[in-house]
Amino acid sequence: MSLYETIKITHITTAYISIIGFLIRGIWMMQSSSRLQQRWVKVAPHINDTILLLSAIVLVVISSQYPGAIDWINAKIVALIFYIILGTIALKRGKTKTIRIVAWCSAILVFAYILAVAVSKNVLLI
Repeated sequence: MSLYETIKITHITTAYISIIGFLIRGIWMMQSSSRLQQRWVKVAPHINDTILLLSAIVLVVISSQYPGAIDWINAKIVALIFYIILGTIALKRGKTKTIRIVAWCSAILVFAYILAVAVSKNVLLI
């Protein structure tokens, strides 16, 4: 297996771990679970997402598909920023549970868009 394939598998795996963790934390948020306050629940996503981001950067460098030049990568980056903002509202900053749930659902839709763009390499998904 090539270095590119190894990094790509790492990237895909950490992306799935990220969304699964986000789904679980969202369910805990809706249940007002004390699990959200556990240290590992606060730390583990940051470790995983750091690996996810680093693997993305390595893939961009290895493939020479730099942001600014490739539309679908630009779309993923912009969508990622929205995902992070919505995720923060959903799990930390939302003032009411309704706002947090709407942000959580919206973040999941944005993640689905990121995944679809990654698979199709098409920004408009048509």
